[in-house]
Amino acid sequence: MEAYAVQAVHGVVYGMLLFLVTSGLTLVFGMMGVLNMAHAAFYMVGAYFTYSLVQWTGSFWLCLLLAPIGVGIIGAFVERALLRKVHTFGHAHELMLTFGIFYILAEVVKWIWGTYPLTVVAPDVLNGSVPFLSATYPTYRLFILLVSVIVLFILAFIMQKTRIGIIVRAAVFDNEMVDILGVNVQLVFLGVFSIGSALAGLAGVVAAPFLSTYPGMGLEILVDAFVVIVIGGFGSVWGALLAALMIGELQSFGIMLIPELALVFQFLLMAIVLVWRPQGLFGESA
Repeated sequence: MEAYAVQAVHGVVYGMLLFLVTSGLTLVFGMMGVLNMAHAAFYMVGAYFTYSLVQWTGSFWLCLLLAPIGVGIIGAFVERALLRKVHTFGHAHELMLTFGIFYILAEVVKWIWGTYPLTVVAPDVLNGSVPFLSATYPTYRLFILLVSVIVLFILAFIMQKTRIGIIVRAAVFDNEMVDILGVNVQLVFLGVFSIGSALAGLAGVVAAPFLSTYPGMGLEILVDAFVVIVIGGFGSVWGALLAALMIGELQSFGIMLIPELALVFQFLLMAIVLVWRPQGLFGESA
């Protein structure tokens, strides 16, 4: 039973990390209708920024602030200089553009940092373990869970209790009406896209000491993120949370029980959800 409890916590930790990546992606799709494939590349860039910043400054804590800001600036440039210009041509052009940005950033990463996996060392205070049942549990995994939960509560507070959140939710529902009411929707789009990119960068920061930092990490998380937003429902943050936790648990127990089929279970779950509810668990019918 202790082994199952540990695996369950593993699943929650990975699920919350996955939510940290997909929350911004889901919000961007809900507002702009753009399935931003470059989002996974922002996650990867955040991890590589962390590696370089730790080498230069020796402070992992500084990376929690600087790396997301850097990735957010990249996201702002992508939205303002590239994505906005193709918005009038339709979603297919936006999808192809973000795919291209994903591969461009992947090649830039290889050019700057190389193709070998890089190791980011966690701070000493997070390198130990804490008592858990009759064994111990890595402190850094609990740190990932803490950061993800904090971000979740901040997002929930902003979306439900602030004027900015009201505007964002209104723009998700009907951005044309919000524009008519005098709100600069383009500026809201820019802000949300930048914040979503910064969240992906933050996920890359906390993932860097947890997972190996390598050029393929963006493509790997892209697959899981796509499954999460399909299961949860396009544009639903709460759906992304539930789906991310489900995928985390499926992967955790799948690796424990049937390692050869661990990756199959999430796609099987996606197929079942699509047959039962094509718009996703929290998605709205067209």
